Amino acid sequence: MKIKPKKQPKISTLKRKAWTLFSEYIRLRDCLGTTGLRDYGNCITCQKTIPRKLLQAGHFIPGRHNSNLFSEEGTHAQCYNCNINLRGNTLEYRRQIIKLYGEGYDEILEAKAKEIMKFTPQGLEGLMEELKSKIKLLEEE
Repeated sequence: MKIKPKKQPKISTLKRKAWTLFSEYIRLRDCLGTTGLRDYGNCITCQKTIPRKLLQAGHFIPGRHNSNLFSEEGTHAQCYNCNINLRGNTLEYRRQIIKLYGEGYDEILEAKAKEIMKFTPQGLEGLMEELKSKIKLLEEE
């Protein structure tokens, strides 16, 4: 009797799981960073204080391409209105990126977004472990 090797999860499944963890990490990081609270944070673009459950992990560069999907500097907590209705509120987002990271960093993020990036199952699994550790550290603060 032959033993079948364990089937490797699909990249799309791993990306979805990694995104769930990444979104949780970004929202928790930004809640603690903006209000000092775990359950409430400020939208990066309109500065409204929103419950963490209602915040979204919004990208500075529109679209969820591989090169910017898990960019910590290019993803921040946003309210639904700014992220969806205002399509990212990009002008204000750009101002906040420059304020946070310095003049020209918006252009660095735009250049990085054009890079080609391929995910591997091992890379995504490693990212998920790293995100779990980061979330645990934030929750202990």
